[in-house]
Amino acid sequence: METLQHLYELTAIPGITWRMVVMWVVVLVLMYLAVYKKFEPLLLVPIAFGALLANLPTVGMVNEPVGDHPGGLFYYIQQGVHLEIFPPLIFMGVGALTDFGPLIAAPRTLLLGAAAQFGVFATFMGAVAIGFTSMEAAAIAIIGGADGPTSIFLANKLAPHLLAPIAVAAYSYMALVPLLQPPVMRALTTKKEREIRMRSLRKVSRLEKLIFALIVTVVVILLVPAAAALIGMLMLGNFMRESGVVERLSKAAQNEIINAVTIFLGTSVGITMTGERFLQLETLKILALGVVAFGIATGAGVLMAKGMNLFIKENKINPLIGSAGVSAVPMAARVSQVEGQRADPGNFLLMHAMGPNVAGVIGTAVAAGYFIATFSPGPAGQ
Repeated sequence: METLQHLYELTAIPGITWRMVVMWVVVLVLMYLAVYKKFEPLLLVPIAFGALLANLPTVGMVNEPVGDHPGGLFYYIQQGVHLEIFPPLIFMGVGALTDFGPLIAAPRTLLLGAAAQFGVFATFMGAVAIGFTSMEAAAIAIIGGADGPTSIFLANKLAPHLLAPIAVAAYSYMALVPLLQPPVMRALTTKKEREIRMRSLRKVSRLEKLIFALIVTVVVILLVPAAAALIGMLMLGNFMRESGVVERLSKAAQNEIINAVTIFLGTSVGITMTGERFLQLETLKILALGVVAFGIATGAGVLMAKGMNLFIKENKINPLIGSAGVSAVPMAARVSQVEGQRADPGNFLLMHAMGPNVAGVIGTAVAAGYFIATFSPGPAGQ
């Protein structure tokens, strides 16, 4: 019996807590959503598996280096989040995958991307009202922009203790865009408005796209220097794409780099989802605020389009594309397309919706830069 008792004590079983068991259920839910419902599987799968590792009594996974003893595997992988490396690299891949042509062809759609940021600032005020600090509220608010990497980037700077619930909420609600947006879109528009057909967009030259990438980089960084890492890498990826002379680099940014970083980013977030951190009242509040954020962002974009139509005599805007101002690229644009075709099967809104969609990517990065400049205790906030 003593031998059996000794063997039992050598296992990790005595280290299991009730919080770990509860988190196993959370992990199973995330895996179900990712694998069977295909809700953002590229991020939710590594996040869920990282959360599983976080809620097992592992040894040598996350420990910090002490003296001559090296740290655990995830101590070093997590430095990509702590040192703000992974989110900008994701942005480089997004830039390499994104065509800003629809935005350049229809600059007015930039206003729709800007309007969707009302969801961010409304959520900020709501978070402060229910008891979060200004820094925590700013980190939570960016969920309203439907931008996972930016949410992680901002949470790491302003509220690292809330990184896990913010990341899970951001990516979960990004996946739920096709379910969350349509009811708001239908409630704020008439059938006649949903049937509006827009003129085909003009062809945008390569030179215009290259100049656009440079102008956005310079202007945004001059106005919001705290957003430099995100905007700089976003436009670097896009410039490589549009230049046509570095196809190998562009393809690497679109595939190998973004895929590898996604694995490390997801597992780094998941490994922070310990029961002690995640099973808190704040997590439920963040999830609730995320729903409100998406509703407000969607509604603001639609109402902005309706407001713009009051001053437009010809080529009016279909208000449905206003909902694409959130930066869930290209999912939000596809939702606009689907809703448009429900009203008129011959209507094609996808390319028109891509304008506010990519504008939302820029807008969310700018909003994050503003929050960093305003609330960060470091040099960026001085």
